[in-house]
Amino acid sequence: MTFGDSFIAIGSIAPGGDEHTEQSYQIRPTCKKDTRNWRLYSAEVLPAAANKRYENPRVQEWSRTIDACDAFVFITPEYNHSVPGAMKNAVDCLGSEWRGKPLGFVGYSASGGIRAVEHWRAIMANFECPMLRTQLSLSIFDDVQDGVFTPGERQAASLDTLLGELERAARAA
Repeated sequence: MTFGDSFIAIGSIAPGGDEHTEQSYQIRPTCKKDTRNWRLYSAEVLPAAANKRYENPRVQEWSRTIDACDAFVFITPEYNHSVPGAMKNAVDCLGSEWRGKPLGFVGYSASGGIRAVEHWRAIMANFECPMLRTQLSLSIFDDVQDGVFTPGERQAASLDTLLGELERAARAA
């Protein structure tokens, strides 16, 4: 069986696409499906090596927006016990714009988004972001009523604490 309009997405965006192409051909014989006609996709430039010059105008605007900020709060859902893919992609398409800027977290899910926040902490450590210890964990069962975010007094106080810490961290950075 062949697939006429399929492709293989190479997980790495490291330079040297030819090497990845060769590696994929070495992997192909282990597949039972005929993948000879599948297109290969890999990016050419690592975001960290782009020196804030991106080909895509939307990424360039995203770069300017993030670069102009002094600190961030990530409000993140937890998807499949981890971070949301689209949000991770948005972070990954930049590099130095994140470096060294303080970061706070608000997680939400059935379990408060705790696993997503922990994954974000590991991801953003790469950018040497000072990360606040205080975080807000919201439950979609307890903190949302009829589709409206309705935090209790404790959650509202935690948010005020988080934002105050972030402001102090941004001034100190």
